[in-house]
Amino acid sequence: MNDNNKPSLNDSSAPSGQHQHNDHAEHTPDTGSLAAASFAADAKGKAGFGRIVKAAGYSADGFMAAYKNEAAFRQAFWLNLALLIVLIFIPLAISMKMILLIASVLSIIVELFNTGLEASIDHTSTQQHPLAKIGKDVGSAAQFLALTLLFILWLMALSTLLF
Repeated sequence: MNDNNKPSLNDSSAPSGQHQHNDHAEHTPDTGSLAAASFAADAKGKAGFGRIVKAAGYSADGFMAAYKNEAAFRQAFWLNLALLIVLIFIPLAISMKMILLIASVLSIIVELFNTGLEASIDHTSTQQHPLAKIGKDVGSAAQFLALTLLFILWLMALSTLLF
């Protein structure tokens, strides 16, 4: 017991339901025997090339899930594929083509984040909640900005061809 007549964290006289500081010992790696980097590697599994292959598989799963389950992702995908085809044949400076390509990829990235955010919110609860609405609306606003940027950049690029 400490001076305030309250059990300390390491005091063996603490009530049995109360947290003991040494309760973690069996679950925490010994700093001398297992460094943080190797502990993380053991927890995650494979290292090196095997890990890259696994990550690529997870990425492919993410693309397939987004395409299968989200109409907005499919629309963004086909829009950007069409823009990519146009970009190949349109006579623009390489720097402008790179900017348009980056904007297209950005819109796909934002849609993937938005899709993941919506899936996470729906997984948490399918009931309507003001915070869930905010989360979904913010994701939608981010995609709106990405598509607006894409639209403006394409207008600017096409205007260089006309004027």
